[in-house]
Amino acid sequence: MDLVTRVFEALGVAVLVFGFVTGFVVAGRDLLSGRREGVYRGIRAYFGKSILMGLEILVAADLIRTVAVDPTWQSAAGLGLIVLIRTFLSFSLEIEMEGIVPWKRWRTLVPGGTLTASMKKDEEAGP
Repeated sequence: MDLVTRVFEALGVAVLVFGFVTGFVVAGRDLLSGRREGVYRGIRAYFGKSILMGLEILVAADLIRTVAVDPTWQSAAGLGLIVLIRTFLSFSLEIEMEGIVPWKRWRTLVPGGTLTASMKKDEEAGP
């Protein structure tokens, strides 16, 4: 299982590197074709998404290590702390990239941003 954990860790790092490189390649292509608008946002979008995916894979590696390789209370507590930190990072990155908290994202999916009658009722009811 230690080998499986290492494979997951390597995959997580590869996702981070691939997203970083892809972001810059796409930005370079856009700059060379004369599209300068949105280059920075494009890099952030590619790299931000790769960070999110990489974090998820690295959490899976930590989970495998804790459960299968080193199942102690101390390693479980360490895993809990790591998961909390990475969850906070993922949540913050998602808000940064999307510009809206996840529980309000459905508003962007409604045509024209208007609420249907059932959505208004849910909105008034609160969380």
